[in-house]
Amino acid sequence: MRAAQAGVHVLCEKPMAVTEEECQAMIAATEQNEVKLMVAYRLHFEAGNLEAIRLAQSGKIGDPRIFTSEFAQQIVADNVRAEESVERGGGPLYDMGVYCINAARYLFRAEPTEVFAATANNGEERFRNTEEMTSAVMRFPGERLASFTCSFGATDVGRYSLIGTKGQLVADPGYDYAFAIKHRVTIGEKTKTKTFPKRDQFAAEISYFSDCILNDKQPEPSGPEGLADVRIVQAIYEFARTGKAVQLPELPAKRRPALDQEIHRPAHDKPETVHAKSPSGEAA
Repeated sequence: MRAAQAGVHVLCEKPMAVTEEECQAMIAATEQNEVKLMVAYRLHFEAGNLEAIRLAQSGKIGDPRIFTSEFAQQIVADNVRAEESVERGGGPLYDMGVYCINAARYLFRAEPTEVFAATANNGEERFRNTEEMTSAVMRFPGERLASFTCSFGATDVGRYSLIGTKGQLVADPGYDYAFAIKHRVTIGEKTKTKTFPKRDQFAAEISYFSDCILNDKQPEPSGPEGLADVRIVQAIYEFARTGKAVQLPELPAKRRPALDQEIHRPAHDKPETVHAKSPSGEAA
């Protein structure tokens, strides 16, 4: 019996895998067995980030030219994110940088063509298996640039800016699920702010995937969406290791997140946890 007929489908956390080859193997296996594969990009269903996409396409800030982002947190030494080596998916780039990469891609509506990067490590014991932080610059078609820094050794921050020829958007916080997402849009001398109340982002993505299964629809974000980010992560590490610019081949066209994917699910109270701590070591 085929997996799809048996009711087996795959919702995979991001990053989808550690290497492009693993991503491609997952895509091939699910296609061969008629299994639906979705990668859990919760922000593809969140109102604040979908509104950022709409704004970028509206022309109100002009032609989007620059994307910048900072995403950081302090992480304890025994957390799995730092304990695992980069070869096994540890470190801030796989854990947090993938958000910045994905945001640049969905705001520019394109794939980067070239990557430059650097890693840094202050030598603390907690960073014995991974870098402390990574910075990268991605060149996009139309001579646009996206840069970001992600870190396991700096104070909490999770924001991005999109700067156009007429104005700019700052989303701060931009990636959060525990707090409201906030926009600050400046066009000329006028600045407007908007808050998108906290929602249950995880319930939204599960609801969406369930609908894809029940109504036989291909999900967005898909396997190729997950692969697109992983290949950039690998290119960043390659540049950091060799110092040579990494050219990225063109990818087949695919769907990107759009406004009609917004799903509202009410926020819930803080769940009770059992023997669980946050990455910073505090009780979850």
